[in-house]
Amino acid sequence: MEPGSPPAPEPTDASVRRMRARDLAEPFPVVPLEEDALEATRMLAERGLPGLVVVDDHGVPIVILPASQVLRFALPEYVEEDPNLAGVFGEKEADTFCRPLRGKTVAQLMPSKEFLPRRERDRPIVGAEATMVEVASVMSRQHSPVVAVMDGDHIVGVITVHRLLGAALAQA
Repeated sequence: MEPGSPPAPEPTDASVRRMRARDLAEPFPVVPLEEDALEATRMLAERGLPGLVVVDDHGVPIVILPASQVLRFALPEYVEEDPNLAGVFGEKEADTFCRPLRGKTVAQLMPSKEFLPRRERDRPIVGAEATMVEVASVMSRQHSPVVAVMDGDHIVGVITVHRLLGAALAQA
């Protein structure tokens, strides 16, 4: 700016481009229903993913399984019902608790149909033009650390809660 020249105008709300879901979406691996459950869990652990995006035969997200839900699939049902029973596992058995995932597909680990979302609005999915508040609302309502961003029938990517909060805090 030259001395004596008028200051640049402050941006107005109308001139500031609003951040949309497509701007925050990042690549994220998806798993089909027929994927090997042990391999999907291994990918989740090795990449430090917050969950698994499970897609149908057309590549459309069916459900997002948070990592904590995937962990539950490895635990025996009786341990889930009574956490005190986890103490009955010996060291050797405790270290191999993911073995029950062997030979199973992601479809076999999915919640039964009665627990799957029946309506599109009950899935952790947002449109590409969704605002940050809309994304936060879906994450909160669905108790999901990840939402899939869709542009029509095409998955653009996902937004993690960490990415959303980072973007929101940058504008605070």
